[in-house]
Amino acid sequence: MTTPGSAHGPRAVWSTARSWLLWTGGTVVTVVAAYFLLPLDALGPHRPGLSWLLFALLLAGVAVLLLRQVHHVLTGRPETRPGLAITLLILLSVHTFAAAYYILAKQPGEFHGLRTRVDALYFTVVTLATVGYGDITPRGQTARVVTVVQILYTFVFLTAAVTALSERVRDLVTRRP
Repeated sequence: MTTPGSAHGPRAVWSTARSWLLWTGGTVVTVVAAYFLLPLDALGPHRPGLSWLLFALLLAGVAVLLLRQVHHVLTGRPETRPGLAITLLILLSVHTFAAAYYILAKQPGEFHGLRTRVDALYFTVVTLATVGYGDITPRGQTARVVTVVQILYTFVFLTAAVTALSERVRDLVTRRP
């Protein structure tokens, strides 16, 4: 039986939940602020090699870290806290694709309807959710290739991460007394 002051009592649970919410909220605010504040206009047509290199490195880095988290969950490492890591990595991947779309939209003929960073983030989320309203469309071959890469990336890496996370949550719920 646990008491309010014990290591597993309501105070400990609230303290852990509050720490998780503060850390996650702070991380979300930081990633979103970085997306809107980074000088993305300096990339794109002005520096295509650097733009593609950064895009590839960010996606590869997020993919490796996601697969690492999936591996930790599937091998049952008790010290793993995948919720925070997977949430952050999914957020980073979404913003990486949004930045790529925003930069691509600077090139004539690549996108119809994508003008701002909010448009790029919106298009990324709509593509991720497979909704496809049609108000923003990739017209150029490069924009279409990046959109296909996002769809495949989501299918492979984000689906694996969310599946592993839901498996972990299911295990935690079924182990409760």
